[in-house]
Amino acid sequence: MNAKQCFKCLTIKPLTEFYKHSGMFDGRLNKCKECTKVDVKKNRADKIDYYIEYDRGRANLPKRVIARYAYSKSEPGKVAAIKANSLWKENNQIKRCASIIVRNAVRDGRLIKQNCCGVCSRSGGVIHGHHDDYAYPMTVRWLCPKCHSDWHKLNGSGLNG
Repeated sequence: MNAKQCFKCLTIKPLTEFYKHSGMFDGRLNKCKECTKVDVKKNRADKIDYYIEYDRGRANLPKRVIARYAYSKSEPGKVAAIKANSLWKENNQIKRCASIIVRNAVRDGRLIKQNCCGVCSRSGGVIHGHHDDYAYPMTVRWLCPKCHSDWHKLNGSGLNG
């Protein structure tokens, strides 16, 4: 038996078009790979809040944090980081320009960097220059990483970005 009928689309396909499943009589799932992919995408879209939380919890497991750190220090990890950084710069030229303008203005004393977050007043750590609108690169709000991240989760990437 080299072929099988998908119970979802009713198409007869070769066994290689069905995922392996040890619980099935012939060792293959009764739904073809294409139908399975459609169902998985629909399920994830329908339950996106659950999967965001699940993914976040899984990503923060100690063994995964350690593995990410080890990968970031390895040669392939360093190459991947350089590639990702280059790709971000290529795809976010306006944001990068705004960031460079702010950095140069702070360096030259034309813009004073605050030492505390404008939302939660947290001080002593890293403070980001946040742009509500990248068309006005010198108009920034100084936010801690958490408030900065929260702002973008709530409002998206910012205007003209």
